Amino acid sequence: MSDSKPIHTVTPSHPVATRRALHVIAVFEAIKGLAALAAVVGLVDLMHHDVRHLAIELIGHFHLNPDARFPSVLLHYADLLPGADLHSLYLMAAAYITVRLLEGYGLWNDYAWGEWLGALSGGIYIPFEFRHLFRDPSLINGLVLTGNILLVIFLTAQLWRRHQSANH
Repeated sequence: MSDSKPIHTVTPSHPVATRRALHVIAVFEAIKGLAALAAVVGLVDLMHHDVRHLAIELIGHFHLNPDARFPSVLLHYADLLPGADLHSLYLMAAAYITVRLLEGYGLWNDYAWGEWLGALSGGIYIPFEFRHLFRDPSLINGLVLTGNILLVIFLTAQLWRRHQSANH
């Protein structure tokens, strides 16, 4: 069996729930890619402004304490942005966007390479998410880690089913 053939050509009785789950994951991954693209476009636009001044205005608009955790992080990164290596940042963003959109396309169309890409790209984040959870335990961090683990398990199981059906 070729990896370029969709699974539904191999197993005509592809379960509807599995197909829906793959579509949900595909849409989620595509949204992450498009959100990253929007962030890069926004970053390019910010480079033509005084970023620190914009951050201070945003903090003031929401009546936040500039010394609180999130406003101080925003100010910290506003100070770093003008000196950042934007070429490297753009290359990393382009790679991330490309992977997310390719993964979404591959999963939507039931390609094995989409499942491989999803399982591998999701698996890469797990050690970092564990570290982040241990450094900053929170419900959100725990849910992100759990969701990513479940996603990797689901896609790995799909690959295993694909392998089993190809060998029978």
